[in-house]
Amino acid sequence: VKQVADLTLVSSACGVVSTAYASTKESHPYLRSVCDAAEKGVRSVSDATASCVQPVLASLEPHVAAASEYASKGLDKLGEKLPILQKPVEQIISDTKELVSSRVADVRGSLSS
Repeated sequence: VKQVADLTLVSSACGVVSTAYASTKESHPYLRSVCDAAEKGVRSVSDATASCVQPVLASLEPHVAAASEYASKGLDKLGEKLPILQKPVEQIISDTKELVSSRVADVRGSLSS
């Protein structure tokens, strides 16, 4: 999970979503109270679940470690094959806009000639 969260694309997307969430909460007082209540509920459920699941996770630790290692190798290979994962969301949007603009200009040039 940490390795996925550390991918530039994932971390920048989380930052964008977090900023939008915080801005929405700040701008809309009614939504803020609903979001605050939901956050408290999620925290309570997470705390309760963590205390119940901890003994099970401890017994599964060797299996979890093996799965984690396997997943880590898979993510490394995926990162090599998809370099877009190492780019922030803003750069991907910018690159896409440039590509679309370039293609539109090419089509316009072809049509005008």
